[in-house]
Amino acid sequence: MTPPSIPPAHGSTPSAPPSPLDLGGRTALVTGAAGGIGRACALRLAAAGAKVRAVDRDAAGLEALAERAQHLGGAVEPHVLDLTDLDAAEQAAAGTDVLVNNAGLQLVRPIEEFPPDTFHTVLTVMLEAPFRLIRGALPHMYEQGWGRIVNVSSVHGLRASAFKSAYVAAKHGLEGLSKVAALEGAPHGVTSNCVNPGYVRTPLVEKQLADQARAHGIPEERVLAEVMLQDSAVKRLIEPEEVAEAVAYLCGPQASFVTGTSLVLDGGWTAH
Repeated sequence: MTPPSIPPAHGSTPSAPPSPLDLGGRTALVTGAAGGIGRACALRLAAAGAKVRAVDRDAAGLEALAERAQHLGGAVEPHVLDLTDLDAAEQAAAGTDVLVNNAGLQLVRPIEEFPPDTFHTVLTVMLEAPFRLIRGALPHMYEQGWGRIVNVSSVHGLRASAFKSAYVAAKHGLEGLSKVAALEGAPHGVTSNCVNPGYVRTPLVEKQLADQARAHGIPEERVLAEVMLQDSAVKRLIEPEEVAEAVAYLCGPQASFVTGTSLVLDGGWTAH
């Protein structure tokens, strides 16, 4: 007796070779898009044909991004928004097909010196706002039976470092939120994953040098080698464009079975 064949999943082509990412007709929302990882992600998704809704507080940075995207033949729509306005964040996500939660902020202080209001702000922007953005995006994704949620986490979503209580707490929470979204979204064709880079060459990292030097009691010029890259086997910063390629992969057809997990780009940090 011939066993029944199992049809391929909707939208999958197991025998087809990988093809370039095509997001034509899709709308993508990227937070923290004015610089760093967010900017690289916005340009990468626009290059794949998506209409990118670029969210940030930095109006000038968003305008520069839109001009750059237009020069490269892509479409980026600037959307000036402070993510502490949670209702506005949720509304901004309506109708999006691809959601990239990237916005973040950092303060390096011992717990006993960490300002409670800053702790609250970090968790609002980096955990509560992603929840509200996902909440706003899911109805459209569910209705059409397709969606991609990519949460830009960090190696600090998997490991802790001293003096980063708010950032580590937010990233660990984001990992859990991403997994719940994956479990709930799977029956609706929606995937949810994290991308976990080590230290990235961004303004956020550059601004940490003085704080790290003060917290660790070492000169600023020793921070990169002795603190940031101490646990990395690959002794360099990762580039924003490398992170953007990982985000793009998770939006492509080759990754339709990848959900509820973390794509780690940490130079071997977590191999210890």
